Amino acid sequence: MSATIMELKPNDRICQDAEPIALIYRSMGTKVAEEVVSRALTELTLSMANMAEQVEGKDLLNLARRLRRLERMATQLGLVSLSRVAIDVRNCLEAEDVTAFSAVWARLLRVAKRSLAAESGALDQQI
Repeated sequence: MSATIMELKPNDRICQDAEPIALIYRSMGTKVAEEVVSRALTELTLSMANMAEQVEGKDLLNLARRLRRLERMATQLGLVSLSRVAIDVRNCLEAEDVTAFSAVWARLLRVAKRSLAAESGALDQQI
């Protein structure tokens, strides 16, 4: 009996709330808001890269704290999906469910990549 291997291609739906960034622009003005949002997106990207390196090295110390920070930052920028998946990863980590953690971590990486790319595009349109 031969086994068929099926490649799964997850397509996560990305939810965003434009209001937090719009509020930043309204309250700070275009020039300052552009710098603040750009800096925050860069920080989110670096945070994700550092956590990915940490997970790859199987060093989960302080990961829950870093995920909580990621969640707050994503919420402040209206990155709803990123925030929600960060919560899910933290819950798997705290439950010590290795299988669920691996699956949800992979989802976090996908959502972060799409959210940050989508947000950069939205930022370009606001300028």
